[in-house]
Amino acid sequence: QVQLVESGGGLVQAGGSLRLSCTASGRTLSSYTRGWFRQAPGKEREFVAAITLTAGTTYYSDSVKGRFTISRDNAKNTVYLQMNSLNPEDTAVYYCAAGKGWAIPRSRADVSSWGQGTRVTAAS
Repeated sequence: QVQLVESGGGLVQAGGSLRLSCTASGRTLSSYTRGWFRQAPGKEREFVAAITLTAGTTYYSDSVKGRFTISRDNAKNTVYLQMNSLNPEDTAVYYCAAGKGWAIPRSRADVSSWGQGTRVTAAS
């Protein structure tokens, strides 16, 4: 099992930026992919971005493409989500996820571990 801890959430004005971090521990070699999901009040948890830890190949949802960037630092077992041009629709709790083996975590079925979540609020 991989343990994930997120940090970096907070309150920002619309148009602003935040960077989230997700640090892994435990059986990190059991998962070769990481992802970010978010869940807004009253809505389903949705995919945001994912990355492969080896090649660094990235995947994004259409709603964040061009504004958010996912990256990794394997030496620190950490994945980042740089969020620019935030708007109120981005307000949610953001969760880091570890994929099952080589699976790209784009749905709940592909996720083996979740972080506890970090809240992001973009005020208008």
